[in-house]
Amino acid sequence: MNARERYSQLTSGRSQFLDTAVTCSELTLPYLIERDVNAQPNHKKLITPWQSCGSKAVVTLAAKLMLALLPPQTTFFKLQVRDDKLGEEIPPEIRSELDLSFSKMERMVMDYIAASSDRVVVHQALKHLIVGGNALIFMGKDGLKNYPLNRYVVNRDGNGNVLEIVTKEIISRKVLGIELPDPNPLNVVDESVGSNNDDVEVYTYVRLDEKSGRWIWHQEALDKILPNSRSTAPKKASPWLVLRFNTVDGEDYGRGRVEEFLGDLKSLEGLSQALVEGAASAAKVIFLVSPSSTTKPATIAKAGNGAIVQGRPEDVAVVQVGKTADFSTAAQMIQGLEKRIYDAFLVLNIRQSERTTAEEVRLTQLELEQQLGGLFSLLTVEFLVPYLNRTLLILQRSKEIPNIPKNLVRPKIVAGVNALGRGQDRESLTSFVTTIAQTLGPEALMQFINPSEAIKRLAAAQGIDVLNLVKSEQQIQQELEQQQQAAAQQSLIDQAGQMASSPLADPTKNPQLLEEEPPTE
Repeated sequence: MNARERYSQLTSGRSQFLDTAVTCSELTLPYLIERDVNAQPNHKKLITPWQSCGSKAVVTLAAKLMLALLPPQTTFFKLQVRDDKLGEEIPPEIRSELDLSFSKMERMVMDYIAASSDRVVVHQALKHLIVGGNALIFMGKDGLKNYPLNRYVVNRDGNGNVLEIVTKEIISRKVLGIELPDPNPLNVVDESVGSNNDDVEVYTYVRLDEKSGRWIWHQEALDKILPNSRSTAPKKASPWLVLRFNTVDGEDYGRGRVEEFLGDLKSLEGLSQALVEGAASAAKVIFLVSPSSTTKPATIAKAGNGAIVQGRPEDVAVVQVGKTADFSTAAQMIQGLEKRIYDAFLVLNIRQSERTTAEEVRLTQLELEQQLGGLFSLLTVEFLVPYLNRTLLILQRSKEIPNIPKNLVRPKIVAGVNALGRGQDRESLTSFVTTIAQTLGPEALMQFINPSEAIKRLAAAQGIDVLNLVKSEQQIQQELEQQQQAAAQQSLIDQAGQMASSPLADPTKNPQLLEEEPPTE
């Protein structure tokens, strides 16, 4: 079975979720998800919603999720030595040195992510998750690529593990750079394939091989495998990340946040349209002239502002729309719907600041966890862990970071509330040292706490490079020896000075020195 046939088979299981995603997109961000995968960009006709509450809610929630998952000023993961390996293969006394080295590697990984366009693609994928409930990210050599729901199908097992992925793209023959047979020799435009016959459907078939336990995939065009399109990847470092917002047992696709409040958005859309159209009708000014009056309608129409015309006031009336009470009712309902939607999408609690602090990141994560439940757990399993594993694999292959022994070092995700992040490490260590000093006194602190180890752990917790900043043990020992030598020399000088100033050494004060005759030549 080729990729095109497999894509067609799996499309039926996606149709319900795609229809719901399109409806949610029409009420929030109409450009996000469409039904027709073959439509060209210049042929798209988007319907603008009557309200902007949906778009604002989606963009705000996506920004907050982005801030919590990939914070800009701290790391979302931590490299740490396995506790069961301490004392056996790794001496415990070098743990702080290892933490400093791991902190340096973490900064290198975050610098790599910051220099790439990963955050842009991830933010786009988060909007797809919120609206449509599904997103597919491919981690290629040139960066990340996001696939909307109308361009891929997926097959999962009973536990929700991905077994197959098939993507569909419309690509020009010139971009492929290979010779393909012309499916339409008469050069007739085939609208099912695109705007002209230069576009072809390219399918990417990804599946998990049971024998090797690796991901394998290839690309097909016109039911033929494209050359140099076959590739493989380890199971835990797959470049294909299939994401879901909410999961339902037994379903291959997820459900978005917008779907949960689809009723409120539909009600808000209808009321907003009615209010806008009613307000436009109420704002329309129409004059009625009595048929039996001597005043002519043309006279009133041609009269300018402040003009004097002949007529009677009772002959002319203005049409009044008596819908003020109805408009106020609709406006009150709109306010209530907007408040419910804004509360659900965390729009109201926004701090205006030019710089994001670590405390704000923690509060944002707490707010998201309280409102969205186990979303972090799902995104950690389906996004952060494979994204981190793939990024580490790419950097290790390019020799930008050293190889990390998997049997000794374990990466730990620290995004989320319940995880122990850098800020929590620092706060815990500082609180521990402060409690000892306050309870037992500074003498006990200096007696039981190793200052050098405490400084190294604080630096590692804050991600600070201590190169040429913190003195090494050798430097401290050398300075101590130099101080001892200087103290000994100073002691000898002081002793010599005391002896020179002694009365026994002064001839004027010691008569015995005056009586002694100088030696004769």
